[in-house]
Amino acid sequence: MVNIGYHAAKIQGKFLRSVYKSSLSSLVSFPIAQKRQVPIKVYALSCERDLPEQVASLRSFLRHVGIPKAFTIMSDGSYTEKSMKLLRRVHPCVDVQLLTKFQRDDLPQSVYEYASQQAMGKKLAALMSIPIDEATLYTDSDILFFQGASDLAELAASADLDTYYLPDCKNSLDKRLIYEDIEQQNPINAGFILFKKALDWDESVQRLASLKEPPNYFSEQTIVNLTIKRNHGNALAREKYIMNVDDQFIYSDKFATKQIAMRHYVSDIRHKFWQSVFV
Repeated sequence: MVNIGYHAAKIQGKFLRSVYKSSLSSLVSFPIAQKRQVPIKVYALSCERDLPEQVASLRSFLRHVGIPKAFTIMSDGSYTEKSMKLLRRVHPCVDVQLLTKFQRDDLPQSVYEYASQQAMGKKLAALMSIPIDEATLYTDSDILFFQGASDLAELAASADLDTYYLPDCKNSLDKRLIYEDIEQQNPINAGFILFKKALDWDESVQRLASLKEPPNYFSEQTIVNLTIKRNHGNALAREKYIMNVDDQFIYSDKFATKQIAMRHYVSDIRHKFWQSVFV
């Protein structure tokens, strides 16, 4: 039996994305009603393919969280000069940098090799290169922010030095990098991380170097999972910071309410991103 609701949502999402994409040149100039300054630096890694999502995510952050000290978008190298200029037009706080110029030059060789092979390796290199000297947020481009995100500003301004992470809804890890069962319990999603201090990546990355076969799509998230746990990170509230795909096969986005802070629209539910852009 055909799931009409699911397929209708997919068609709608594709249509809304095409409309948004075709309107980008004018959309980026629309004023954002926000004056609140937020004591945080934000970083995102994205590519030309995800330009519409990156613009929508960025604008939702500015609208619902506030104006950060800086919002730096790291390009994987595919952004055209035209797209980089377009992103900068969204707000004066926005900068766009090539990852090859942004990333540190003292990372482990295994990380550079991973980055040269796969997109998720580039993400690991990006995360390990982000300078952490104050509250710093990393966010994927397929994340939307909602009215409840205003408390993210308070979390950034709090005096603690903890790392806050998004709990994952399923175990998406490279089991070759897991040495003990406890390490894969309560998995972490690497798409949204609030840093308050620099992390020690050494022990986790040593496992990457020890792999006898090439790293895979989930190796980056596994390294992040291990590193944050070893650095005693704190989970964000699941009911407000949403990483959940339970509504994948229904029409509506059942989690997109004004009360939530954000939702990560991973590939299974990416079409719902466009239902919620206009919430």
